[in-house]
Amino acid sequence: MNDGAIIGVSDHGGWAVLVTVARDGSVLDRRRVELVDDNLPGLPHHHEGQFLPMDRAVALVEQVRASAERHAILALEAVATAVPHIAGIALRECPPLPRTIPERITDHRARNVADWVMYRKALACAAEARGWRIYWYDAKNVLDAASQALHVQNFDAYFLQLRKVLGPPWNQDHKLAMAAAVVTATVLPAWSKKALA
Repeated sequence: MNDGAIIGVSDHGGWAVLVTVARDGSVLDRRRVELVDDNLPGLPHHHEGQFLPMDRAVALVEQVRASAERHAILALEAVATAVPHIAGIALRECPPLPRTIPERITDHRARNVADWVMYRKALACAAEARGWRIYWYDAKNVLDAASQALHVQNFDAYFLQLRKVLGPPWNQDHKLAMAAAVVTATVLPAWSKKALA
């Protein structure tokens, strides 16, 4: 039995890769999950919202956000069914954004990251509703931190060896998600079985 598994996430526009590891860094589960309905765009701030009147653009973003929240709940439920006793989730840090959707759509920097932030926040809310802890990681530093956590000199070589054992799919998204989960698992406080029940 694992003792407080961690889900690491590498997210994209409308989907994410989730890799769940045990406290010792061993891989327990890996999967790609969809985070938006098929009939909705994955990047409403960045793309579709740029070509709509503002009221329709805002409505579209809200529709995608609601879909993302539903999909996040389903995705985490599926992982929790496969891997009992999950302690937390590691998500990429979110840059600050303007408060309103219209501001995010019209601000050049904001619209380039707002959709990713929306999906991360949907996963964070779904995890929080399950009582899981939420950890935010810096994608620039997490691979080096994972090497240190696993006591390996070269995380890339370690990752390639795992690919031979686990087989595909095992790509850069899996690598980032696994690294985030490993780093988070090593910094967690001791978890009692009662707290994980």
